[in-house]
Amino acid sequence: MKFGVSAYNYQRYDIGSFDAAEKAKKAGFDYIDFLDLQEVEGEDLKDTARRLREHCDQVGIEIGCYTVQADFLWGSGGDLNAEIERIKKKVDIAEALGVHLMRHDGSTGWPEGKEGTFDEAVVRISTASRELTAYAEQKGIRTMVENHGHYCQASERMEKIWRAVNHPNFGLLADMGNFMVVDEDPAEALTRLMPMTFMVHCKDFCLKPADADPGEGWWLKSLGGTQMKGCIFGHGDLDVKKYLAIVHQFGYDNGLTLEFEGLEDVEVGNRIGLANMKRYWEELENAKA
Repeated sequence: MKFGVSAYNYQRYDIGSFDAAEKAKKAGFDYIDFLDLQEVEGEDLKDTARRLREHCDQVGIEIGCYTVQADFLWGSGGDLNAEIERIKKKVDIAEALGVHLMRHDGSTGWPEGKEGTFDEAVVRISTASRELTAYAEQKGIRTMVENHGHYCQASERMEKIWRAVNHPNFGLLADMGNFMVVDEDPAEALTRLMPMTFMVHCKDFCLKPADADPGEGWWLKSLGGTQMKGCIFGHGDLDVKKYLAIVHQFGYDNGLTLEFEGLEDVEVGNRIGLANMKRYWEELENAKA
């Protein structure tokens, strides 16, 4: 198993992708996942991506996935074809990076004044996702949506999208922590989604009831009101060892990516989180042997 980190973890440092790659390598990660690359004045973004790929080769770290924002209900002013074409350009960036996996969003929900049902949303999301994954397949890239952004976060909704797309090049990115944001048991969600999952994110949260008053730092609430804050992987209230056991049970071996949203120092959170991921997975491997 390879163990990676999202460049998202380093955003607090206000550093660029090149520096994040160096920090990730120094911390002991096998790969790094990059977010939407930023324009460099006077340089085509594909050239920036090629330079970043070369830099990672020199540093000695792989690039696992390219993650981009998308919304097939209201993105590009609600023009679905325009949003599809916009994301196709992101696929071109992923190709320049040399990755074989790309994650795009589905939607955060219907825009005000154009509310519809989720089934109606699935039609637009799946139509766009199918066209994009067919385009990406020509470049050797598999595409995914993630349980992210409330609207498409529950496992039942994720499965609906996957079934509607119905393309072998399209799968899911399962973030074990994100299911809690919609008050879903991650164990049940992972059991449902692992057969269609291309990538797994490892994340942990501390939880308190809705009527608690924990003070500063508890920045997230679930749909049901549970108060949440990110923490070091293995330090929170989520049964992450159980979730990893489910992932392991399905024979998954495509890399585990650490996402850290805690108040602790990023380097500390990454170091301890990586050590815990490795140890928990090693225990599962030893038990299997």
